Amino acid sequence: MPDHREFKDALYEQFARIGNALSSAKRIELIDLLCQREWTVEELAAGIATPLKNTSAHLRVLRDSRLVETRREGTYVYYRVADDDVFRALQALERLGHSRLADVQQAVRTYLDDNDAFQAVTLSELRQLMRDGDITVLDVRPADEYEAGHIPGALSIPVPELKRRLKEIPKSKEVVAYCRGRYCLYSLEAVTLLRKRGYKARRSHEGFPDWRAAGLSLERGA
Repeated sequence: MPDHREFKDALYEQFARIGNALSSAKRIELIDLLCQREWTVEELAAGIATPLKNTSAHLRVLRDSRLVETRREGTYVYYRVADDDVFRALQALERLGHSRLADVQQAVRTYLDDNDAFQAVTLSELRQLMRDGDITVLDVRPADEYEAGHIPGALSIPVPELKRRLKEIPKSKEVVAYCRGRYCLYSLEAVTLLRKRGYKARRSHEGFPDWRAAGLSLERGA
């Protein structure tokens, strides 16, 4: 029989590798970005506003813990999350932080809830509205993230382009805007602008990775 203490020490030492990988705010943000699409290290460094050398070091930790994988295309190395279990771990971490940490709750109230007069649409509500055909689903993420994967039938208008492309959105239907996830501000920016222009608009509580992780159908391409 194996030694009880030896087994526990070996097991929890491996679990601690995951905890160590998630012990950095920048590494958590990297995982959040990588749940959208594949990125190069240069793109990720710009996305998290961190020097290239530091970003590479963070990615090595994530890769060593098997949370991130790579593929090479020509001279470029592309990073991606290993699978949807990594995103589910991120979801669990966010839920735990939201339920246990007052600072998280205060930040959400300040930046999201206090700036949105309407209750966000849940994933199940969004699916029902889509079945009823009563809405325009608006993807306000950057276009390359939309092309990598999006909710079927969603219209792609990134937030920086929204003001000049309003005519593409019919006013006869309610608009539900979604972005990267629960704590992404793109959708809030979008619905704020749309409401000012006379649209009936709400933001989705969840983002595209939540939709994909739920096993729902998706589309790729422009």
